Amino acid sequence: MKHLTYKEAGVLPIGGELTKTFFESFAATLPLRKDKRGESILDIGYFANVIKLTDHLGLALSTDGVGTKVRLAQALNRYDTIGIDCVAMNVNDLICVGAEPIAMLDYIAIDTVSKEILDSIAEGLVRGATMANIGIVGGEISQMGDVVKGIDLIGMAVGTVGYNEINIGQDVVPGDVIIGIASNGLHSNGYTLANHALFNTGKYELNTYFNELGQTIGEELLRPTHIYVNEILQILNEKIPINALVNITGDGFRNLTRVKQPVNFVIGWLPSIPPIFQIIKEAGNIADVEMFRTFNMGIGFCIVVQNDPTIISEIHSIIHQQGHDSYTIGYVDSSPHKGVVIGLHGANAMRV
Repeated sequence: MKHLTYKEAGVLPIGGELTKTFFESFAATLPLRKDKRGESILDIGYFANVIKLTDHLGLALSTDGVGTKVRLAQALNRYDTIGIDCVAMNVNDLICVGAEPIAMLDYIAIDTVSKEILDSIAEGLVRGATMANIGIVGGEISQMGDVVKGIDLIGMAVGTVGYNEINIGQDVVPGDVIIGIASNGLHSNGYTLANHALFNTGKYELNTYFNELGQTIGEELLRPTHIYVNEILQILNEKIPINALVNITGDGFRNLTRVKQPVNFVIGWLPSIPPIFQIIKEAGNIADVEMFRTFNMGIGFCIVVQNDPTIISEIHSIIHQQGHDSYTIGYVDSSPHKGVVIGLHGANAMRV
């Protein structure tokens, strides 16, 4: 049986030359704010960008959506959690550059306006904003049935960061240690592949109950994305030295390469991979390398620090105080090829 891939599930790769050309076209706009408020501080391509606000303070910006996870919300007629996802996908990117999230806007495109649906989405947005300690200061609802079928939910968040606190992995060096914080499921990534594997290839139904999940597959897939703001801000506020902060979002563990330094990341150990990922893998006959290129595999956020037992212990302690699990999962080494290598439990190493 042929292995199912993200491309075959309907998602074409948008990295490499395609996005490079797209974003390079914006370069012509950057001189418009040079030496003025709003000047871009970072190159495009990190988890968020930072623009000049004052002589000492930058404004961090990020935008993201819930993606095809909204199809599950529609199928289950349950919209009260995808607002949490929308907040999470944005604020989890902001903290990667060392910023404190402060506010957010949302955008909803919908085919037919429904007060019940909008109220339910708003409930999730408020819950997510409360978790992240941000204000939702406005937004837009667009009824466009000739363009969308169902709904699409997108956000844009802002945060603040001092210029000397911006973190884009500029201090990562070989020998650093990778700490992973547990995810609580798929988050909001890889749903096109997951849906294809589970419901097209595997022929499961949304109400199929799995003992290993303790709930139906639909309930599991709708579990909202964890928001990592509190634990990361506590670590930053306590001035614990951090070399990189990485959100394991779309592209899975390849997100580790979104740091400035040209280094190699080696994932040498992971806790037991949550059962939802094994169910997806088996249903779609998906290769391990494709799983690690698409899903978080149980690790939703990574912190890269120097190999100092005191620092590592402090970080684990803070994360556990916040009620989450964390693990030391790998290290950084030098390599002529910037990338990520997965080598688990004696298995042959694979480059993702």
